Amino acid sequence: MPDQRPPDDSSGAPSSPGGEGPHCEEIQHAQISAVVPERVARGVFSTGAVVVQGPHEFILDFLLRMSQPQQVAARVVLPPGVVVQFIAALSDNLRNYESKYSMPLVPNPQAGAGPPVSAQELYEQLKLQDDVLSGNYANAVMIGHTPSEFCFDFITTFYPRSAVSCRVFMAAPGVPRLLESLKHSFEKFQQKIAQFGNQPPAPRPPDEP
Repeated sequence: MPDQRPPDDSSGAPSSPGGEGPHCEEIQHAQISAVVPERVARGVFSTGAVVVQGPHEFILDFLLRMSQPQQVAARVVLPPGVVVQFIAALSDNLRNYESKYSMPLVPNPQAGAGPPVSAQELYEQLKLQDDVLSGNYANAVMIGHTPSEFCFDFITTFYPRSAVSCRVFMAAPGVPRLLESLKHSFEKFQQKIAQFGNQPPAPRPPDEP
């Protein structure tokens, strides 16, 4: 399940059985422990995110808009139950952030300005690399923050060890908008479940911070 993790709760002890194979970092918090493979340890930076609601999952596309063409820096796939927990954990982290640093964070009203666009129109403006297309599945999330940014460790908790499948950094002012988009998308998901019962809801256009 999602959890809260201050940045200094990480330990950088290498974990490579027999002294062979790629370097791995391991993070621990309470009863949660997850290996951080070398390929994801450095993480990616994101300036915004798009939340796409599918019939059985939610897709979080973390965007990098600092250069042209704008690109999808990371794609994470979450089951609906994890989205509920992610929303709760992110809400708690924002409250803790504002209390600790006395810096209220509110969504930027200009961030979502403009007429709605279809998924096709949106993704025509984004560069999506082949190695990002299939995304990274996660069934747990750990969150940490500093005064300037939030860190999201998306984790796959599979036997025999949990591992971080994707690490994303986002500037603190952009996080409230991410939370708002998650809440809005999940509300739409619930409405379709109530309307169609056990039938999977049809895909809908993305919510963009």
